[in-house]
Amino acid sequence: MLALALPMSVMADAGHDHGGTSPAAAAANGPQRLPDGSVFLPKPSQRQLAVRTVVTAVAALPRSTELDGRVVSDPQSGGKVQALVAGRIVPGPRGLPEPGQAVRKGEVLAWVQPAAAPLERAAQAAQLAELRAAGALAEKRLARLRELADTVPRKEIEALESEVAAARDRAAAIGTGLSGRDALVAPASGVIASSSVVAGQVVDARELVFEIVDPSRLRIEALAYDPALIADIGGASLAVGGAQVPLQFVGAARALRDQALPLAFRAQGNALSALAVGQPVRVQVHSRSTHEGIAVPRAALMRNAANETIVWVKTAPEQFAPRTVTTAPLDGVRVALTSGVKPGERVVTDGATLLNQIR
Repeated sequence: MLALALPMSVMADAGHDHGGTSPAAAAANGPQRLPDGSVFLPKPSQRQLAVRTVVTAVAALPRSTELDGRVVSDPQSGGKVQALVAGRIVPGPRGLPEPGQAVRKGEVLAWVQPAAAPLERAAQAAQLAELRAAGALAEKRLARLRELADTVPRKEIEALESEVAAARDRAAAIGTGLSGRDALVAPASGVIASSSVVAGQVVDARELVFEIVDPSRLRIEALAYDPALIADIGGASLAVGGAQVPLQFVGAARALRDQALPLAFRAQGNALSALAVGQPVRVQVHSRSTHEGIAVPRAALMRNAANETIVWVKTAPEQFAPRTVTTAPLDGVRVALTSGVKPGERVVTDGATLLNQIR
């Protein structure tokens, strides 16, 4: 039994009738379950349990289908950072980025110091030394020819100038290969969703180093096992906490995955910051057809001892009765009651869990 000790000076909800109560309720000292299954709950207890109700009304609601889905990165607003060459990770100008850190497009996140075998590096160093020596000799020859410019054909001087420039470029290219680093640049602005390296770690070519996402722009991927559903999609929504996030249908794949067709939805909004890439979600897909029902918050649904779905209806100022209902999915935050409740009745939306525990 749920026992509550409450001050009797608390006023009743405004707008409700203060008519007489049943003899059992009048004799009761606190909340109790009555023989007919209803609950007597005094006004002070209603205040303490924060009981709130909503007046029901019938409306034309879209037919909805609940699908399993997961959160994926939006390819238009996020990206992956991979190493082009095998090597050792060197921290960037601001150190290695941490998960959740904001980055800007074009920002250097880290460098990869290329790794090469000792014999390969020795061969490159020897080739660099030869190029530098050849370049130095060519520069001396060019200097002598310029002193004899009046007697030496111009084409020989130009040919030697090209040879000197080529030697310098080749030496610079090999020198960069020996001492240069591959920059890991952010392909988009956003936050670091994952980081799989530490300073000094050796990575392979094409290995994923960082993943960047925009938490306010994500994609939702749902699996549809009925191909006929695709032709009748009028909208979709996703419940994030207590907020309803509308989804925009992008398209459907034409290749099966696990005997289902993947559906792509675009989502935007600050509520998406509570989601993580790869997180499983439940997507409510709305069809263009409608049916009559009563929309109530999902929190109003309870289970009785027979494991039936019920809602609590306020039948008197201090009395609540359970009603067995049938439901249909709506938008993730609300459900549609298709039977069990009449229009104009007051259904408990807040405090229904505690109300259901009273014995």
